[in-house]
Amino acid sequence: MKRVYLFLLILTSAQWACSKLDEVPQSFVIADQFYRNEDEAVAAVTAVYRKLYESGQSIYNSLFQIGVEMATDDYEAGPRARNAHVRAISGLTHDASNDRMQELWRQSYNAINAANVAIDKIAAMDAGRINEPVRQRLINEAKFLRALHYFNLVRWFGGVPIVIKETPSLSEDALYVAKATEDEVYNQIMEDLKSAEQLPKSYGAADIGRATSGAAKSLLAKVYLTKKDWAKAVQKSREVIDSEGYDLFPEFADVFAVAKKNGIEHIFSAQFLGNAGYQGNSLASRSAPADIPGINGDYADALHWEGNLYQSFAANDARRPVTFVTQMTSPVDGKLYTLAKPQFHKYYDESVVGNQGQSSKNLPIIRYAEVLLIYAEALNEQNGAPNDQAYWAIDKVRSRAKIATLQSIAPSLNQAQFRDSVFQERRKELVFEYQRWFDLSRRGADYYVSTLKAAGKTQAAPRHIHFPTPQRELDLNPKLKQHPDWMNY
Repeated sequence: MKRVYLFLLILTSAQWACSKLDEVPQSFVIADQFYRNEDEAVAAVTAVYRKLYESGQSIYNSLFQIGVEMATDDYEAGPRARNAHVRAISGLTHDASNDRMQELWRQSYNAINAANVAIDKIAAMDAGRINEPVRQRLINEAKFLRALHYFNLVRWFGGVPIVIKETPSLSEDALYVAKATEDEVYNQIMEDLKSAEQLPKSYGAADIGRATSGAAKSLLAKVYLTKKDWAKAVQKSREVIDSEGYDLFPEFADVFAVAKKNGIEHIFSAQFLGNAGYQGNSLASRSAPADIPGINGDYADALHWEGNLYQSFAANDARRPVTFVTQMTSPVDGKLYTLAKPQFHKYYDESVVGNQGQSSKNLPIIRYAEVLLIYAEALNEQNGAPNDQAYWAIDKVRSRAKIATLQSIAPSLNQAQFRDSVFQERRKELVFEYQRWFDLSRRGADYYVSTLKAAGKTQAAPRHIHFPTPQRELDLNPKLKQHPDWMNY
């Protein structure tokens, strides 16, 4: 994806989410002066992509992990995770004052506003300044990104404010927006994604990594799955399987190989490129060992051993040695060190040993293996039991993992048994890809609480299937109300 200059990031940085009410929005003037030609329009939308993974703890560059995934049975704050707010999420003692909740909210709305600016300004450009197909493509790319952020927000916080126009001023009317219902937010997400289905199937080399029709359809299938609209989830995931040209890599390790980024399985990914002006994938450093000479890891993201994730993998499962590491050789003294417990390893980049902050491994936001599992799950729920197609979809994933097919070892599962099999497959296939909390929460409070307590996280409570509306937002916006589950906490 094309590089974006600093002034473009400044251009899209104005936000409505009540963070700096006393500042004059100079960037609005810049935006009015900026959209002069097609190249500038393309650069503006590229800047919206950058908000997924820009430098620092951005949404898809570790904020997801420390602000969301710590509240699951798979992860915990590691020895070097010193932030009290992160440790609170890991121990499920967080509340509305938690600064990670504030960042999730703030950065999401910052990105949404950036998308809104691009949509409005590009739509208003004179016909002579931009080709019409390019105009529509860019608007639909921005709509895809806006939908992605709202999809995250509604799952995290429940009903949230819907803002789909550029914030024109810092007036109270513009800034103070009440929460929409969850259904209203989902309707907006689906509307944006249906527009984004018109995106191209693929791009040239200069634009690899941009949203495609397949990305929009895949995310829409996931939205339907989350809403338990099984028939539409089946239809849309099948459409991706039949017509978008994706497939699994032959080997699971290929999914995370730098040389195979944006390949046949990658539907949409956060793009990282170390040592080239982009921020590297910080998950590589956060999960790497801190006590092996020359590795220089942070070990802030740790496996929650009591959750039995590592133990759930078969010994011959090809995913286990890619996902975890148990021994590493020091690049300094050449000694082999055995770790006290397995550590996450998916994003460790062998080309930058000792400097994992510059890992160039992409982070998959949605990939073909997940579409297959969406299809299997939705078929099972729609039909009341798994059929041959449901087994086919889950077994494609299992076969690539080099483990026995479910059809061969358990060909007569009932609906509940197959549902559990799909969730276990998702857990193992999608480790460290920001999926576990969503999967636990969408199965409901009873499932979430029982799973977390079985893993030794005894503070788990029904309210934890959402996060609290940040207290700072409540203080700044009188129209906002706390999520009902978080009243009095």
